[in-house]
Amino acid sequence: MAHRSWLGALAGAALGAVAARAAYTAFTRRPPIGDEKTWTRTNHRGEPITLLEGPAFVAGAGVAAALAPGLPARARAAAVLACAGSGALGAYDDLRGATSSKGFKGHLTALARGEVTSGAVKILGIGAAGLLAAALLPRHPGDSGRGPAARAVDTLLNGALIAGSANLANLFDLRPGRAIKVGLLTGAPLLAASLAKGAPAGAALTAVPIGAGVALLSHDLGERAMLGDAGANALGALLGVAAVAGLRRPSRLVVLGTVAGLTAASEKVSFTKVIAGNPALHRLDMLGRRPA
Repeated sequence: MAHRSWLGALAGAALGAVAARAAYTAFTRRPPIGDEKTWTRTNHRGEPITLLEGPAFVAGAGVAAALAPGLPARARAAAVLACAGSGALGAYDDLRGATSSKGFKGHLTALARGEVTSGAVKILGIGAAGLLAAALLPRHPGDSGRGPAARAVDTLLNGALIAGSANLANLFDLRPGRAIKVGLLTGAPLLAASLAKGAPAGAALTAVPIGAGVALLSHDLGERAMLGDAGANALGALLGVAAVAGLRRPSRLVVLGTVAGLTAASEKVSFTKVIAGNPALHRLDMLGRRPA
């Protein structure tokens, strides 16, 4: 079983990397929607940058999840749904989003006033995609409790974890390479746990977004491209699926609490300021980047 786990992880990472790089090359030649200007934005330096890295991540990771060996059909479908759904909704916000309302609270406050922002559509849509993906995933064999009520509670918790992870990853996509670095730092222990337990499905699910992220990291750090909402949402959603598939309920609750806590904190504090004020986090954040 351990041998299969390593093979699943290597295959998932390789497929994710190759597919993401191929998609990025193809999309920079011919964008999936519109033209090059459609996907061009201004970064934190005031320089033009493309958002096509995001669709490339979604396409690459989605294809890799669909083809990775060793995945049960339901887990494969859940990963593809979470990636494609969160990525498509993120792309919608990238292309159609307005800046009048910001943050989770801002979009929901606007929705309460009867104003349907692109961010609110994304939040609700990713929530629905997370629940559907959670419903597709096989129940963890180590979870206690049986019957429809227990399964419903698990589905709600797991859906919240997947959707919350998608949203949280996007909150880090404010500086070059940051969202991918956070994805690698959170994905590494998930991958290690799956390999240690001899869980091929969990290893493959975790390795797919890691491989796709590593393949695109040089473009991100070089400030030629960024994940945008499409790529960051898909990255977080896939890691959420991997956490649901690989962790027992107590561990999932800890992860969900951490995701909820960081999301709530983001409404009050700036992650960028916190990172800049901590020497270790700042060095990690600047690793591979152009000088400030």
